[in-house]
Amino acid sequence: MKDFYNIENEIDFYNFLVAVAARTGQLLNYSDLARDVHIDVRTTKLWLEILERSGIVHLLYPYSSNVAKRTIKTPKVYFLDTGLASLLCSWDSPESLLAGSQSGNMLETYVFGEILKSYWHNGENPNIFFYRDTDQKEIDFIIEKNMTLYPIEVKKTANPNQSDIKNFNTLSVFKKTIGTGAIVCLYERAISMPNQNVVITPVWEI
Repeated sequence: MKDFYNIENEIDFYNFLVAVAARTGQLLNYSDLARDVHIDVRTTKLWLEILERSGIVHLLYPYSSNVAKRTIKTPKVYFLDTGLASLLCSWDSPESLLAGSQSGNMLETYVFGEILKSYWHNGENPNIFFYRDTDQKEIDFIIEKNMTLYPIEVKKTANPNQSDIKNFNTLSVFKKTIGTGAIVCLYERAISMPNQNVVITPVWEI
């Protein structure tokens, strides 16, 4: 990769990889990333494009009913190999990862990667987004298919509850059908949430 893309400073590029891995599952801020690695924003964008084209990271854009506006808004960045991301961040055991402040983001990253792969293995690209509005209401993932929105929340818990899906109803502003939602979590088995069009799904079943 280094020779193909003419990357001259290996140490800076390695530090860049570490900084991106530490941000997996978070909103992408080019200026903050550039400052932390001591490179300019132009180089940051170029190197991130290299990672994206190489299949190392994937940028996820916020959902908008206006298709033309989706890619001009701030995306989230996801490392597609959680093992590599953990190695770069020096989480060398399941215990250290679980105890770390990034464990929730890493779980979200894993789920995102598995969703992508499930589509790619069938020769498809999912219309997948995240949701965040001006009131800071968020939904981890939204899959859009046939004018229907399917919301997904990822939670590092074995006891999901109604509060985990409190933002699903915000999607009504888009005037589209809201399909079956999901909470992907550490619950022991797949069950339907009482009185809700939501399925609780163990992370190991996705």
